[in-house]
Amino acid sequence: MQGTLSMYLSAFIVGGVICAIGQILIDKTKLTTARILVLFVTAGAILTAIGVYQKIVDIGGAGATVPLTGFGYTLAKGAFRDVDQYGLLGAFTGGLKAAAAGITAAIFFGYLISVAFAPKAKR
Repeated sequence: MQGTLSMYLSAFIVGGVICAIGQILIDKTKLTTARILVLFVTAGAILTAIGVYQKIVDIGGAGATVPLTGFGYTLAKGAFRDVDQYGLLGAFTGGLKAAAAGITAAIFFGYLISVAFAPKAKR
């Protein structure tokens, strides 16, 4: 039980820090939210490439893999794995294969929600 509680606490803290960084960027810079999202995915990929993000994942678990930085981590990790296996072609296919299930789930459930609920225009 103690191990599970500490795992939840670590995920909460790591995920909270990532979200707090995003909120600070929104509040204190003139970056658009779209640019911040791209920045997070890119940061996750770069931190994975230099070996830092795996240590964050080891500490934070889902708190590190669920935010957008985790998407960059997944893309980079898949690309590195497939480069080792297939060569240069793996750099192009590995990230897509690694993230395919998550992308498919997002599209599928987004579609289901759009069918279930009627959208309203903002005024």
